[in-house]
Amino acid sequence: MTDETQSTPRDYLAAERTFLAWIRTAVALIGLGFVLARFGLFLQEFNFSQPNVSVAPYGLSLWFGTSLIFLGVLTCIFSLVRYLRLIDLLKRDETTFGWPSTLSIFVALMLSLLGLAMGFYLISTRPNAQTNSSRNQESIMSTTRENGIVRVQSNHSVGETVTRLQEILQSKGVKLFIIVDHSGEAEMAGLKMPPTKLLIFGNPKAGTPLMLAAPSIALDLPLKLLVAEDASGKTWISYSAPAFLQMRHNFPVELLPNITAIEALTAKASE
Repeated sequence: MTDETQSTPRDYLAAERTFLAWIRTAVALIGLGFVLARFGLFLQEFNFSQPNVSVAPYGLSLWFGTSLIFLGVLTCIFSLVRYLRLIDLLKRDETTFGWPSTLSIFVALMLSLLGLAMGFYLISTRPNAQTNSSRNQESIMSTTRENGIVRVQSNHSVGETVTRLQEILQSKGVKLFIIVDHSGEAEMAGLKMPPTKLLIFGNPKAGTPLMLAAPSIALDLPLKLLVAEDASGKTWISYSAPAFLQMRHNFPVELLPNITAIEALTAKASE
């Protein structure tokens, strides 16, 4: 006569299915954690591409994502221990399975806590549109973030601004390769154009490491500054934002300081 408490293949297969279900849960937690850890990069992209929207700090997304990854790893380990213990009980024909699953309770509580924390976090990092009054104010510096062009208003004429830039470059030991006088060339061709000049300059010590890391950046090097007068007579200095060039050519962030000097150069020349 067969003992009703004796384990059957069905019991072992059921235990294995439960174990694999926990493994799938762990994989999902690890995958979700990785996505959440990279969520900060998405917010950074959003903040860069939206000039009229501000985003709160995003550093906590890394910690939330890492917590989920660790929770997934712990789920893998504890589910394995639980599965081996269950197999051992089945082999000894013990039927003490009436207690609730500690692992299930632990994971449920941790996910609830993390879910609440992430909910508050996402609410705190929601985009905040600027007020209409601030949008209507004329800014001394404007940035077309879609194409990475930064425009800084100069307090001097085009000629004076170019002269100031030349002096600063010379004092810093930066080589000025050429000044392209677009408006002058247009005048020689019998065309009218507001004063517009392009300065091309650079430093091999700063540019060479960038080109070694990302050869395509040679398309944007040497650096360029466009000094031009608009229809209202204001002078603007324009250049490609260093952060935009880093994303465009994907060179290491550690090399970004090699080209950020253009920001200080522009600010000093426009004073």
